Amino acid sequence: MGKMKLQTAGKQLRGTLTMPGDKSISHRAVMLGSIASGDTRVQHLLDSEDVRRTVTAMSNLGVTFSTENHDLIIHGKSLNELVEPKQMLDMGNSGTTARLLMGLLANQPFAITFRGDNSLSKRPFARVIKPLRAMGVSYVSKNDHLPVTKLGTRYLEGLVYELPVASAQVKSAIILAALQAKSQTTIIEPIATRDPYNSTST
Repeated sequence: MGKMKLQTAGKQLRGTLTMPGDKSISHRAVMLGSIASGDTRVQHLLDSEDVRRTVTAMSNLGVTFSTENHDLIIHGKSLNELVEPKQMLDMGNSGTTARLLMGLLANQPFAITFRGDNSLSKRPFARVIKPLRAMGVSYVSKNDHLPVTKLGTRYLEGLVYELPVASAQVKSAIILAALQAKSQTTIIEPIATRDPYNSTST
């Protein structure tokens, strides 16, 4: 194994560093900003293919976006103002986009089809589809793999759901759906997820 010699500059390092945005938070910021009243400004949004899939999906649902000084401006709509997409929502290879949008859009009155690339289409979505079905959402799919079509939903019921495996994505999907449910939802998880001191999943 080769050796590498590191020589310090001999003085204190000083400067300002801007860190790239967190992918998990970027997805959620785009989705929540999209359904908030008025404009939401997001600074340091992660510029990645996965996050762009989320922005494109929300655009297909009628949300508009602009940029200002490298910030993303989200011109939000309420959930009731989202429009039926004219095409399938393409998740690319972003499982986070797919799972969270399944929760966010669970109570929409129109059908929505989620599709992904070859890699994402090989990954099962049963862990997120199962609790959402229990809340009243109807899905059409082949063995719970993408493409998945969510049929129009009239109302959602809350539930008590115990996550078999800790998953921040599944928990987030249930929470986003539960915000639209007619009754209380309780989520029981084996360990805390997205805890700032013990983050285990995205």
